Amino acid sequence: MLGIALAIACVVVVRTISSSFAITGADSVSDVLHGAQLWVVPAAGVHYDPDAQALVANGPAPALTVPAGWTGTRTPSGVTTVNGTSVSVRGSDRIPSGRASFGSGLATRLNLPQGAPIVIGGRNLVVDVDGGGQSVTVSTDLATSLVGDNGWWTLVAPAGQEQSRNLGQVVGEATGLPATSDPSVQPDPRGAGLIYDTVGGSGPLTFDQKFSALFSGKVTGSTLGLISTIGLVLGFVIAVSSFLAAVQERKREFGIMSSIGLADEVLYFFLVESAIVFVAAYLVGVLGAGVAVALVIPSIATPVAWLQAAGMVAAFIPAMAIVGALVPVHRLLQHRPVDLLGDR
Repeated sequence: MLGIALAIACVVVVRTISSSFAITGADSVSDVLHGAQLWVVPAAGVHYDPDAQALVANGPAPALTVPAGWTGTRTPSGVTTVNGTSVSVRGSDRIPSGRASFGSGLATRLNLPQGAPIVIGGRNLVVDVDGGGQSVTVSTDLATSLVGDNGWWTLVAPAGQEQSRNLGQVVGEATGLPATSDPSVQPDPRGAGLIYDTVGGSGPLTFDQKFSALFSGKVTGSTLGLISTIGLVLGFVIAVSSFLAAVQERKREFGIMSSIGLADEVLYFFLVESAIVFVAAYLVGVLGAGVAVALVIPSIATPVAWLQAAGMVAAFIPAMAIVGALVPVHRLLQHRPVDLLGDR
């Protein structure tokens, strides 16, 4: 049971990290877009800063003439230090020069209440806690003094065209920038930038979901993902070997019960016993993994991600029970009772 539980815990830990990154990816994109249909990133692209826990621009925002009828917002983006902590800073014309709008996640992380004084870039500001996210938004001039020209554009389509599937193509033709609905596509460093179309594209997944899958895939495709796969295989090996040994040790017992017409009961009893072992191993493994991620990586793992990982691993339990318990005892009962009662 402990061997199976260890294998389950290994998989749950990795899948929890993967699910957490997926949730983080979707939240970080939503924090950037604010309902916009197009996201125009610099030629150097953007990246997720694990210290700031937010998406950050890698270079200057593209030079862009917003097409007629569209609403365009240029957002300076970069990283600065607030109270000794690296945070994502963005600029907005809607923020007064004496205020700083903190996302609730960042305000909680820095322990800053509404109305608290804060110093950013040498200026004395007052904290406003508004919305979620891990970024602080200040006036455009202050943000530019901190991050330079780094940033991106977000474009909102004209009324009535918000759900059009060719928005990226239309704006791309008007601006000369390439457009894509695939977040895995990176801008050409030699180009002027790239338009991400968050509405267009084929398939049932939204842009946020594709972006979160991209985050998750980096974890599952890494060394941690390989370790979790090996752990799952080891769980199967442990289960099969353990139950094969248990069946072999109780061969005479099964032979006696089978000889008096209780072959079906033998199968039932052994499956119930095996189910108890698997359920106990599952609970121990999942709870142990939850404690591990809560103690080691509390800033990454979330209860929702842990529950998602636990649910995913639960899908493998019936397969492990069938392979580890049903197959060995079923093969055993194919023998005649007299053969089971023998010493060989």
